[in-house]
Amino acid sequence: MAAITGQKSEGDRKHPVDETLPPFKMFTSGLQHVAAMYAGVVAPPMIVGPACGLSATETAFLMGASLFTAGIATLLQTLGFWKVGAKLPFVNGVSFAGVTPMVAIGKAQSPEHALPIIFGAVIVAGVLGFLLAPYFSKLVRFFPPVVTGTVITLIGVSLLPVAFRWSQGGNEAAPDYGSLTNIGMAALTFLIVLVLRRVLRGFLQQIAILLGLIAGTLIAIPVGITHFSAITKASLIGFPTPFHFGAPEFDVAAIVSMCIVMLVCMTESTADMLALGRIVDRPADERTIEGGLRADTLGTAISPLFNGFANSAFAQNIGLVAMTKVRSRFVVATSGLILVVLGLCPVAASVISLVPLPVLGGAGIVLFGSVAASGIQTLANAAMEKGDNALIVAAAVGIGLIPIAAPDFYHNLPKDLLVVLDSGISTGCLVAIVLNLAFNHFGRRDTETEAETAQAAPGDPQIPQQPDRGTVDDSGEPATTPAH
Repeated sequence: MAAITGQKSEGDRKHPVDETLPPFKMFTSGLQHVAAMYAGVVAPPMIVGPACGLSATETAFLMGASLFTAGIATLLQTLGFWKVGAKLPFVNGVSFAGVTPMVAIGKAQSPEHALPIIFGAVIVAGVLGFLLAPYFSKLVRFFPPVVTGTVITLIGVSLLPVAFRWSQGGNEAAPDYGSLTNIGMAALTFLIVLVLRRVLRGFLQQIAILLGLIAGTLIAIPVGITHFSAITKASLIGFPTPFHFGAPEFDVAAIVSMCIVMLVCMTESTADMLALGRIVDRPADERTIEGGLRADTLGTAISPLFNGFANSAFAQNIGLVAMTKVRSRFVVATSGLILVVLGLCPVAASVISLVPLPVLGGAGIVLFGSVAASGIQTLANAAMEKGDNALIVAAAVGIGLIPIAAPDFYHNLPKDLLVVLDSGISTGCLVAIVLNLAFNHFGRRDTETEAETAQAAPGDPQIPQQPDRGTVDDSGEPATTPAH
């Protein structure tokens, strides 16, 4: 009867994730996702570019490339092909996790070799991650909130010193570094962002950081710290020339560092897919996670071809899906197309270069602090009342803070080791993983204790629920209920 009347029955109706919206709503909703992530996408190249000795114009080119490759990665994730893509409203962009190691590589190498070595390491890390995706998706139980929360917290804390340097002017050799004008503009932008977050609602609240950057930049024009050189030299249309900064070079220490970053990104993306699956009422099973990780890592492997960096999930967009209730993956695919277009328009990308570093620093304190707060929120679900978990966090955070609190701590060690050790994120992640295995997995015979430690959310298919009561089949996978 439903076929005769032209109406779809409940069984034939598309899941909201697979629905398409009217064109105008599709575009505006996609633009909203871009607005929520834009500052996060361009921030990493703005940090890495100067660290590698790039000029303002070259840094603007790098930002455009990051927008372009973020768009490609988002399209791979939302539309997908073969076994690639989670096919969820999942936004991908340049990962913050890679910033600190890439800055360390940039400072350790000469300007002409820094980016080629970074790109070579990113390619290898992406290929390795792609090969590991089907196996990594089975290891979710070894990455509970005690590990992911520690890593995300260290990402935010490691980036805060960058925001502090921006607030002072960025260039320590400049005569106005740390001047009252620079710090005053940073403080004003910081307050503007906080006020906007407090008084605005809905979409405008989501883009409070972007609005704060705009307001701070406009105020900085009469102050005299806004410069227009980059935008005047940018062309209207351009293409991220493949290997613009030179053919990739392969350095063992850099590759090891970026492979660790890739594992961090895969861990974070897995956690985000599990959360997003629950929000959109399509739980992320092992196959979904495997496809999502393949999209992450494939996007990462091809990004250096267009002068981009490692890509991973953007958690702020998951919050946007939860707030707006718009669950269509095609909306996020539209945002991917918008990012590609922005990446092909150097003028649009260079607009961000108008933002003075003190203004960016004031907003960066909120942006990077939010990342740390997200990690702390994750740790709230990490059964911290258990002494072992508290010890894991204490040790991992303590080791991860060494490069931040004492930058010269490892200066007498071999140079090749410094690329890894100078990244608090990499070292903290390694410590958290190893200690979690030592305290919560190896040698444990009580399966209920392991299940509790893994902190599985109800319904997560990767972790057996109450295995001692017969819910695990002979293959070791959770038993499923008959379809009905």
